[in-house]
Amino acid sequence: MLRARLTFSGKDRVMKKINRAGYAAITLSLLSGLCLAGTAQAQPGWGSRWGGGGWGSPWNDSMFPSDRNARGGSMGDAREGKVEVSRFVAQVPQAQELGHGAVSVASETGDGPWVEPSVRRTFEAAIVDALVGAGYDTQHPDGAEAQVTTLKIARMVLVPAEEKKSPISGTAAVGVSNYGTSYGLGINVDLTKPRTALVSTRLDARITDKASGAVLWEGYATIATREGDQKWSDGVIAAKLAGALFDQFPKADPVTPIG
Repeated sequence: MLRARLTFSGKDRVMKKINRAGYAAITLSLLSGLCLAGTAQAQPGWGSRWGGGGWGSPWNDSMFPSDRNARGGSMGDAREGKVEVSRFVAQVPQAQELGHGAVSVASETGDGPWVEPSVRRTFEAAIVDALVGAGYDTQHPDGAEAQVTTLKIARMVLVPAEEKKSPISGTAAVGVSNYGTSYGLGINVDLTKPRTALVSTRLDARITDKASGAVLWEGYATIATREGDQKWSDGVIAAKLAGALFDQFPKADPVTPIG
């Protein structure tokens, strides 16, 4: 009986030491978690290039990986702010007049992810500025133009907006024994805001000869931006895409019409 009582007391001292060590470990874990949460930095992901063809070609998002890490997720997306451009010039005699004379500008609407009229006017104005820089006359009487520039502007969501989440999360554990009650708490603090949707804007432009209706030049440019980002207003996006389309105009990849 005496031996049993002495053994019991030894266990009591061991349990007290374990409890003190446990509290110290919990405290160290909490401090480490807070430090790591405060120093976390965004790492960019990587996305594939645009697929698809020219005027009126359907959107093709199958080229992009669906894996969240490949797209970047909440840690950023390599496609954000990047412009992709494709341009083609027809091998026809009228193409020699590209960049000369009077030209008109209009935008189309239709079934699909087209933007509203007020936004289309912003893109039309950007294209007019680009055409003037390319050597065209955009200030002329109605009907005097020799060439017609037709635009299509469309948008689609590449990555949906992130859902709202609680900035503080964690786990708790409670242990009860004959020697008392112990508590364990782990806290994770994330003060980053959920990212808005990543949206792609595509601008198609086609220049045709008014008299014959022949296509002389066409191209499209795309850019991915965050919805609601103040640095990417409609005017900034329109100027960026129009400038990329008509950079070194009418330089483009030559295409021989079929038929």
